[in-house]
Amino acid sequence: MTERVVLAYSGGLDTSVAIGWIAEETGAEVIAVAVDVGQGGEDLDVIRKRALACGAVEAEVADARDEFAEEYCLPAIKANALYMDRYPLVSALSRPTIVKHLVAAAQKHGATTVAHGCTGKGNDQVRFEAGISSLAPELKCIAPVRDYAMTRDKAIAFCEAKGLPIATTKKSPYSIDQNVFGRAVETGFLEDIWNAPIEDVYDYTANPATPREADEVVISFERGVPVALDGKPVSVLQAIQQLNERAGAQGIGRIDMVEDRLVGIKSREIYEAPGAIALITAHQELESVTVERELARYKRQVEQRWSELVYDGMWFSPLKRALDGFIDEANEHVTGDIRMTLHGGRAVVTGRKSAQSLYDFNLATYDTGDTFDQSMSKGFIEIFGLSAKIAAKRDLV
Repeated sequence: MTERVVLAYSGGLDTSVAIGWIAEETGAEVIAVAVDVGQGGEDLDVIRKRALACGAVEAEVADARDEFAEEYCLPAIKANALYMDRYPLVSALSRPTIVKHLVAAAQKHGATTVAHGCTGKGNDQVRFEAGISSLAPELKCIAPVRDYAMTRDKAIAFCEAKGLPIATTKKSPYSIDQNVFGRAVETGFLEDIWNAPIEDVYDYTANPATPREADEVVISFERGVPVALDGKPVSVLQAIQQLNERAGAQGIGRIDMVEDRLVGIKSREIYEAPGAIALITAHQELESVTVERELARYKRQVEQRWSELVYDGMWFSPLKRALDGFIDEANEHVTGDIRMTLHGGRAVVTGRKSAQSLYDFNLATYDTGDTFDQSMSKGFIEIFGLSAKIAAKRDLV
């Protein structure tokens, strides 16, 4: 029986060439799998037909936009997930979504191997392969660009020699990955970290310096889930899409950073994530109103570790699953409304309202009606600072 390889297929030059390349290198039949996570571009059926025309024996396409939003982006919102306190895990979240479909296709078609188009320098090779091995340890993984030195020049030559139905136009100066949660741009002149990004780098966001009217939005949450914008019910996908439009129009969600890659190098990245940043900002603020102090403090430690695990490709790991349970529990009372002003590249919270609020006006006020017994504070401070006071007496001798 002929071996079968499932290929993560984008419809572009590299993965289209990889179909025939893999067949020649391994003698295997190739099944192409394309997954829509809101990256835009060509129609899925066009992509499917191209895969078949390039030599795939089977081609599957999946509209996974709602799945991606609800099962991958939503946990990141609940976790206030920002790798290195800035990056909302745009690409890292899409990889386990794609992995799940690749593994399902491999099991359906009896494939022994899964292939992807990653290089040997990036994080995505780890995300794909660690995810695949977690879901189906018996599957092997190959990466033509990394394993068979399939450079772009070789890909173009292969494409022309075989007469493949794919354009071999000049490559973009940037490497771009995008989905509904955001957009990542790297390489080209951006590799010099002294160079400022120019406007043509951006697509999801307008220039925040351009004068325009501010936009006010009210985001409603139930147990950490965004359920309405300005009182109108939305799915998680719709919340992200609509805030991409509204926050993006105000230039919100631009991130320029040098990040620590898993493989040990530092990399300059430009991100655009208007909807993600607006939702995480609102969610953080609602938590500040509804989550008890010690739980909130500990959750911030969990958020950092959760973000690192997801960035590092450990979506399906036991620790990540255990932290999911903690994060869901911590979101039990995160219900209410956050009012935000979107303007000048910033999402600024201007109002908070929740039936689950722990904010007590009568305890917080300094005016008439104050119910906080200030006379208790003197004794509290004495006891709270006692151990430090005793140590100070010893150390100051």
